[in-house]
Amino acid sequence: MPGRYYEDLEVGQTLRHSLGRTITEADNMLFCGMTANSQPLHINADYASKTRFGRQLVNGILTLGVVVGLTVPELTEGTIIANLGYERVTHPNPVFHGDTIYVETEVLDKRESRSNPEVGIVRLKHTGTNQHGQVVCEVERTVMFMKRPREDDGEQ
Repeated sequence: MPGRYYEDLEVGQTLRHSLGRTITEADNMLFCGMTANSQPLHINADYASKTRFGRQLVNGILTLGVVVGLTVPELTEGTIIANLGYERVTHPNPVFHGDTIYVETEVLDKRESRSNPEVGIVRLKHTGTNQHGQVVCEVERTVMFMKRPREDDGEQ
C-alpha cells in the first residue's frame, strides 16, 4: 500500500504532499448542489459580486474535503481503519474558482490503541495553502492507522 503505517509516523514529522488540486466553478457548483447548500456566496455570481469579496467563494466544506483528500496517496491510502474526528477547522483566507490547493501535514501526537493492539491512533494537522502560499484551511484530524503487518517467520 502507498499509505503509511503507524510505525512510519513520528511526532513532529512534516510531510509536504506532492499533489495539487485546482478548484473549478463546476466543482463548487456540483458540491453545493449535492449537499443542498444554497448559500448565495457560493452559487450566485451576481450576489457574490456585490460582497466584499467581489466574486463567488468556494464552499469551505469542499475546501476541507480537498485538503484531506490530497493527503491520501502519501499518507493514508490503504493503511487506515477510520477517521475518528476533525477538530479546529479554520479557513483563514477564502478559496476562489481557479485557486490551486496544496497541503502539508504535521504529525502532532501518536499512541497505541488501548483496545486493539493491531492499530495506533495518530493526530495530524493538515495545512492547505493556495498557489500564492496563503493558508486557506487548517484542520486537526485524529486517525486510526494500521500497524505494519508482521512478517511470517516460517514456523507453522
